[in-house]
Amino acid sequence: MATKPNNYGVRYPTIVFFLRSVIKVIGNLSKLFSYVIHFFAPRLRLYLPSTSLPFLSKTSNSGVSKIIWQTNFTGRVTLPVYLNYLFNRCMAPSFAYRFMVTEDRDRFIKSNFDQTIYDTYTKIQIGAAQADFWRLLVLYKYGGVYMDIDAHLVWPLSWILKDADKELYLKIKTGEISNYFIASAPGNPNLLDVINQVCHNINHSTSTNVYDLTGPGVFNKVFKDRDVPTRYYLYTCNQGNFTNEYFQYIDKLQGKWTKEQQKVDVIRRD
Repeated sequence: MATKPNNYGVRYPTIVFFLRSVIKVIGNLSKLFSYVIHFFAPRLRLYLPSTSLPFLSKTSNSGVSKIIWQTNFTGRVTLPVYLNYLFNRCMAPSFAYRFMVTEDRDRFIKSNFDQTIYDTYTKIQIGAAQADFWRLLVLYKYGGVYMDIDAHLVWPLSWILKDADKELYLKIKTGEISNYFIASAPGNPNLLDVINQVCHNINHSTSTNVYDLTGPGVFNKVFKDRDVPTRYYLYTCNQGNFTNEYFQYIDKLQGKWTKEQQKVDVIRRD
């Protein structure tokens, strides 16, 4: 049953909510502007860097590594996606940035995990489900903050994460945990449990839906009876204000995973 959202310990919820509203207006205005730009320059694409150093150096005892992780099927993105990236960099100046495309994810998992994990990963045929699994593995290995390519912060990241934090998850308005924002220290045992559940789901084909097979459904199943640290999404990280499905998948004929899974099996059938 859905629970009523609360402030989840946010110190200044009114200020954060006001800032979120301002960001939403700015994001939507930039999106409208981008429609004009891409109408006159339909082939305009900008490149997301694979690595980028922090803008500011700041020592911290935080258990969450100061790295933002993102992934996409391509690094050549439209103006709205790039503006979304720039905004997050400004909201997290003391964090490094790491970005991987599909081929990079494959190489990372093959190089850093055992053959069983890699073989399980290669059974996945839909990019979004691959990204679901990869984000767990990269956070377990190195720690940091994962955000979806259309997600943006609404409060400076260094103010969201306290020095002693080892993990942080996002609750949406239904009261469930989402996986479009995850913060974790390396070697997080809670993430390892989610990884093991995803492996089980893939190897036993427990679902034909990405959401339950590799996505948020797994978090909510594993964390059902656990008291893990969360923040409400309105005060932390939102989606879709700077960009949208059109700008994200303009160069991908298969479209969003919700459409792709209707035509392609999520898990390869041997």
